[in-house]
Amino acid sequence: MADAASQLILHHYPNSPFAEKARLMLGHKGVAWRSVIIPRVMPKPDLMPLTGGYRKTPVMQIGADIFCDSACIARELDRRFPSPPLFTSGGRGRLAIMGAWADSKLFLEVVGVVFGTNADTVPEDLKIDRHRFSDGLIDLDRFKADQAYLRSQVRSHLFWIEHALDDGRMFIDGDRATYVDFCVYGPLWMLRNRAADLAMFVDMPRTLAWMDRLASRGHGTPEDLSSADALLIARDTEPAEITLAHAEEVAGTGHGRRVTVSADDYGKDPVTGYLVAVDAQRIVIRRSDPVAGAVNVHFPRAGFRLVPA
Repeated sequence: MADAASQLILHHYPNSPFAEKARLMLGHKGVAWRSVIIPRVMPKPDLMPLTGGYRKTPVMQIGADIFCDSACIARELDRRFPSPPLFTSGGRGRLAIMGAWADSKLFLEVVGVVFGTNADTVPEDLKIDRHRFSDGLIDLDRFKADQAYLRSQVRSHLFWIEHALDDGRMFIDGDRATYVDFCVYGPLWMLRNRAADLAMFVDMPRTLAWMDRLASRGHGTPEDLSSADALLIARDTEPAEITLAHAEEVAGTGHGRRVTVSADDYGKDPVTGYLVAVDAQRIVIRRSDPVAGAVNVHFPRAGFRLVPA
């Protein structure tokens, strides 16, 4: 087992589609990692000291560096484990664009189908939590009433995916799995497992075969870790040094200034700290917690708002 400062730790819960995306990316890399199971609804008392308030799932921890959002996790995995790549040479921008569609438009419409279909059986705590978490965007009663439209939209997306594979390619961007495959897989995994009776994939043989190929990669080599031990690892290590190739300046948020970072779609809980680094792809802030100690919290640039605190 690697020393604590270099161990990959994933904070996740089993039913999260974005966590499944991350678990499969870890399997794609064939790496060992530690698994910390977190609650699916607030409170998340052992995660908040690490993230400073960010509550989306999953979060990856490496020592005292905390990576929020699966897009940020993907880039860090490629940096540390270049082969096999998630982002191919010459395809980085294209794959990121397609991945952003899957992580937002596809994901939210699948959520509408799954939660709307199961609206009468969703636990009340989950229903309330997701409504509050999304500022009303995830509204099970509205989803239930709008099923005809939502299912038509998801079927449209499914046909796009099916036809992306109709030239015989093994994966969406060619014969090797890339970042976009894992982005698309997460929502479809949720749809296939939690709305199976809808038979949404009935005439999608290429898509089902593609999902099975991707799933066969597995989840790498996970080993259970307690949330308390994850906090001790953060406390007892130091954040890694950061080198930026293309540092950027954001008005009012210079290096060392106190800033706030928040998602711009849902789960907008703000995280406050001191700016360590910012470029076109990521934001890194330093914060200190009585339990976790000094940590660097990493966010993607796209989809996150950076403002002076």
